[in-house]
Amino acid sequence: MNSHTEENYLKCIYKLMENTDVVYTNDIAAEMNTKAASVTDMILKLASKKQVNYKKYKGLTLTEKGRKTALAIIRKHRLWEMFLVEKLDFRWDEVHDVAEQLEHINSDKLIEQVEKALNFPKFDPHGDPIPDVNGKIAVQKSMLLSSAAVSDKTKLTGVIDHSTDFLRYLEKCGIKLGCEIKLEEENSYDKSLLISVNKGKSFFISNQVAKNLLIIKQ
Repeated sequence: MNSHTEENYLKCIYKLMENTDVVYTNDIAAEMNTKAASVTDMILKLASKKQVNYKKYKGLTLTEKGRKTALAIIRKHRLWEMFLVEKLDFRWDEVHDVAEQLEHINSDKLIEQVEKALNFPKFDPHGDPIPDVNGKIAVQKSMLLSSAAVSDKTKLTGVIDHSTDFLRYLEKCGIKLGCEIKLEEENSYDKSLLISVNKGKSFFISNQVAKNLLIIKQ
């Protein structure tokens, strides 16, 4: 069994490996806001448990065992986020820190009942896919709103930035998962976008905001 800290490291490595084939200790240190020496000590522990493949100066990768552990933690985290929103009336900007604590509860029966109570959701409140009990992940072919064309009608499927400030900004704009976003105009100077949400009043959002919104064309 892994400690909570070991689980957090495995989850971090998994997420980093979504964008690269090999992860380095400095990448993990930056992501977890800790010292590289502390990361090395933890990586050696995980390597002794056969959860990472590690060679000094050559980076590391997850073993199949490590990958399964990471996916199990991510599965619990995202199911708890969904449970907090759907059953306990939390807002989507409130659930991350609470789910960070709940994800370490080691009870297969509990998480199975949570999933059942939610009617087996495929995505969490931020649009991220929830791994099933076998680690399989639903695929949704989304694109960035910043890549859409003027006059496109789109549906919001997820957000890249999960920070509290960003999610609260979206709430104020009336932007939520599943809403219809129509791109009406692009400003050639700064690439800001004039949009309408659910056929309401039009307003501008920055290009940076648009780069953090995942959509599918309607």
